[in-house]
Amino acid sequence: QVQLVESGGGLVQAGGSLRLSCAASGRTGSSYPMGWFRQAPGKEREFVAAISWSGGSGYYADSVKGRFTISRDMAKNTAYLQMNSLKPEDTAVYLCYADSTIGRKWGQGTQVTVSS
Repeated sequence: QVQLVESGGGLVQAGGSLRLSCAASGRTGSSYPMGWFRQAPGKEREFVAAISWSGGSGYYADSVKGRFTISRDMAKNTAYLQMNSLKPEDTAVYLCYADSTIGRKWGQGTQVTVSS
């Protein structure tokens, strides 16, 4: 019964920043592990970042470590992905997920395009 609503994607120049948001809602009464994948044209879906139900330190793919930061507001059941020093190779559809007790729920995806 978990539903995810994403926002924050768009077009940005190389070196710029964006912050993605993913709000989880539903009659679950609980917080779940959440995170982000991305998929670029002609490439397989790639793990980006994840954060536990407790809101502790994030876990990152090597390609984004040091540039991206995942966080969450547990009271709002919302996860964020702060993306700094963006590169053209970061261009992709970014997908939020939440791991509920009945399986993984995905957001609709939001497009991030980084121009040179």
